[in-house]
Amino acid sequence: MNPLQSTVRWLATHTLFPSSRLDARAEAMVCIAAIVASEDAAALANTRHLIKSRDGAKDAALRAYNYRRSMVHYVCDNAAKV
Repeated sequence: MNPLQSTVRWLATHTLFPSSRLDARAEAMVCIAAIVASEDAAALANTRHLIKSRDGAKDAALRAYNYRRSMVHYVCDNAAKV
C-alpha cells in the first residue's frame, strides 16, 4: 500500500478525517512524514535490484578454469633446462 494511502486511512480511523481535522501543523507533520516514507520506499525499491544472486554453475566453472590454468604452470616448468 502506498504510504500516502496508509496515512489517509490512519487519519480516517483515528481522527474521523475528513469530517473532523487535526491542527494544521499536526496535519502538515503527518503529511510530511508520509512523503518521507514514500521517498524511503522508492529508494529501497531502487536499491533492491543491486544485489545479484550467485550463479553456482558459473562459480564452479570459473574455479575449474582457474585450477586448470594453475596446473599448466606446474607442468610447463622450463626452469630446469640444461
